[in-house]
Order: sequence, then C-alpha cells, then structure tokens
Amino acid sequence: MNPSLVKIDDFLYEIPKTGKMRVPARIYASEKMLKDILQDNAPEQVANVAWLPGIVGYSYAMPDIHWGYGFPIGGVAAFDVEEGIVSPGGVGYDINCGVRLLKTDLMRQEIEPKMQRLVDRLFQEIPSGVGSTGQIKLSPSEEKKVLRQGAHWAVANGYGEQADLDKIEENGRMAGADPTKVSDQALKRGKAQIGTLGSGNHFVEVGFVQEVFDEQAASTLGLHKDQVTVIVHTGSRGFGHQVCDDFIKIMLKASATYNIELPDRQLCCAPVNSPEGQDYLGAMAAAVNFAFCNRQMITHWTRQAFAEALGARLSSVNMAVVYEVAHNIAKIETHVVEGQKKKLCVHRKGATRAFGPHHPEIPADYRDIGQPVLIPGDMGRYSYVLLGTDKAMQDTFGSTCHGAGRLMSRNKAKAAARGRELRQELQNQGIYIKASSYATIAEEMPEAYKDVSDVVETVVGAGISKKVVKLKPMGVIKG
Repeated sequence: MNPSLVKIDDFLYEIPKTGKMRVPARIYASEKMLKDILQDNAPEQVANVAWLPGIVGYSYAMPDIHWGYGFPIGGVAAFDVEEGIVSPGGVGYDINCGVRLLKTDLMRQEIEPKMQRLVDRLFQEIPSGVGSTGQIKLSPSEEKKVLRQGAHWAVANGYGEQADLDKIEENGRMAGADPTKVSDQALKRGKAQIGTLGSGNHFVEVGFVQEVFDEQAASTLGLHKDQVTVIVHTGSRGFGHQVCDDFIKIMLKASATYNIELPDRQLCCAPVNSPEGQDYLGAMAAAVNFAFCNRQMITHWTRQAFAEALGARLSSVNMAVVYEVAHNIAKIETHVVEGQKKKLCVHRKGATRAFGPHHPEIPADYRDIGQPVLIPGDMGRYSYVLLGTDKAMQDTFGSTCHGAGRLMSRNKAKAAARGRELRQELQNQGIYIKASSYATIAEEMPEAYKDVSDVVETVVGAGISKKVVKLKPMGVIKG
C-alpha cells in the first residue's frame, strides 16, 4: 500500500516522516506522471529506504521510478560513512549498468541509405542476447586485471584510445576494486562475457542530433544538428549479477549481526565501515570496472563495424566518446550537508550522477558547463543529453533520472505486442532494428516505457538538470 503524498511544488512530492522512517521521502514527478508512479508500490519502497541507519537528508526517487529489488529503480539515498550502511539492493543486480555516448563526423543523410547494412554489421560484431559470450575469453589472471583496471585494460590491449578514458565517469577505473572478494562463480560467469551486450533493455543505438536546446553547451560537447551519434547501454553482465546475488546472502546475515531493523528483507545491508560493508564495496568496484571495460570493448567493435559497413577509414568516421555515466552504483562522495562537508555513501539505482559546474570530477573540457547526463529513451522515440546543475548538488546529492522508466512488465508488454509487426512498425518510422529474438523486441516496445520527454521535463522543471540536445534513433541492436 502506497503512503500518502504531500505536494511540495509542481515537480516534487513528499512522503512525510512517519513510524520508523528516519527522514522524509521525496519523489520528483509532475502531476501527469503521478498516476503511473502510483500504479505499483515503488513509493512504498522509497519510504522503506528512509528506515535505514545513517540516511542523510531524504530518501529520493526520480520521475522514472518503478518497482525494484529493495530500493526502487530510480532511487537515490546517501548515508553517513561513519553511522550509515551500504546495501546491494541500493545498487541492483546489474552493477554499473550505464550509458556511453559517442559522436562522429558523419551526418544523418550520409548513413540513412546504409542503415540496414550498418545495423547488420553491428549485430555481427557485438555479441548480444541471454548468456552471450564475447570475441575473447579472459584467463583468470587477465580477468582480475580487468576487475582492477576497467577500461584502462581495454585501451592498453588495443581496444580503444587513451582519449576515451578522459570522458568516462571515474576515468573508467574505480578505485578500491578487490577481486579477492569476488566468488569463483562470478569469475566463471564473467570470463567469457567481456565485450557483450547482453539481453533485456541493453542496446547499441545509432541516431542523430534532432534538436539543440543549448547551442553553447552543445558546442562544448562537440554536438550539432543532424550529426550521427551512437549510444551504448549495457553493464556488468552475469559477473555483476553474481556479485549482487552473493552479497545479498552475506548482507542478510550482516543485518541480523548488526541488529539493523528492516521493513523489507530486500533492504539487507551492513555498516559502511564493517568488514561486510567493505568487502561489498571492493567486489562492487570490481564489477563497476568490468562494466567500464565492457562498454570500451563494445566501442572498439562499434568503430570497426562503422568502418566496414560504410567502406571508410576509421579516421574519417572519427568516433569519439562524449561521455559515459553509471546508473547503478554506490560511491563514497563528499557533499555539503547543513553547511558542513560530509563524506557519504551515495546509492544511485536507476539514477545518474549530475554534478554541477566546476566540480573537480568533471572532465576539464566540460567543467564550466556541468557534468553531461545521458538519458536514453525507448527504441522508437528519442533520448536526451542533459547537464548537472548546482541545484542538483544542493537538493539531490548531485543526482538525476536515468531513462524513461518502465510502464509495463515484460510479460504485459509481450501480451500487448501479440499480433503486431513491431519490426515493420519501427521501420515505417525510419528505425531499423535487429535483435536476437522477437520476444526481446516485444518486451522492449516503445509503449512499455514512459515517454522520456515527460521524465526530462520533470527534472528540468525541478532544476536538477538542463537540456542540451535531443537524439533520434535510426538503427538499434538489442539482445
């Protein structure tokens, strides 16, 4: 049963602190979106997170919120590192699922006639689907190097360029990764999956800049109207899933050991500074680095696919990283709380870091405008590039939304798609799609998701993001 909401303003609602909630809960939403948000029990999950020890400020949810494991997808919560906890349910099973945006020197009209050939080539180059394995198999020693080095391992082994690393969150390598805290089963699942897309909502999408909202910021990011772009959306595959699964078992015991009262067992956790908490952060960082490396490898094969499909040299395509962000992660960050700098463990699950201008962790080229934020929509509509703001730093620990957010379960989507020719419907809109199964297309059909523009207008209206450009898909590969 969902708790009652109090309207704060046109884009923000609050669940007042009641019972054993330590802080109030806040949901970013427009009135238009609220009906869909209240259809499942995700608001109850936002309130449940507010029970957890050491939580600071509020338990937050972004407008793309929907029901998840423990925390809602779209949830943000920060915990004092001395008194607070870390929870696998606050990161999710797909650790460091995230988005990379690539730009090219190509224009829309150059590749539209070749889109089918290009998408077919991408599908050949990039393994996708449930249980897909990659073009390389890692030895145990090399896999552990990947877990420590992330995207740096890929570049050092010829899969990309040094300049790619400058435009990745954490520069593509999260500190503190500890492969010794990872189970043999996780290592086994990961060794053949590096450089693979996986299944579900993961995709590689070729699109173009359809609309520019902020010419100066777009220019700083190297984006302009009708320019061809590529979005890579995937994560840590079976490796990250296994790390989460392993630590949920550990955290269920830890919650009892440390006498942490839980409103929901899925919120199992341990104090940040406990052995269990530190072990999870070390294993999680290893999965984060696996995902950084995974997207780097996919970028390498995307570059090759473009050159081969277009009969061009790599240099003439000039595919460069605009930015890459994680949206399932827990990070130790310093934020100002009640006028004092405080070290916090910030959980973002289905939410994106959105640091405002001049933050030292933003790439130097972008520091004056704020951190780029990449918001993919569904395969039939559009995606957005936003920027983080000072207000996000003040209000949400530098966080914003991460995508459209599901409206339908996968089973419901498949039922709604029955009898329809979704491939043809998308092709009629100028979007060529290739997937390992029709079921995937049905599960991910556009109507299964909220309209991402509603999500974006909410975070922009709330002041926690700024619009830069809108991207339109032309071709998509999915697992």
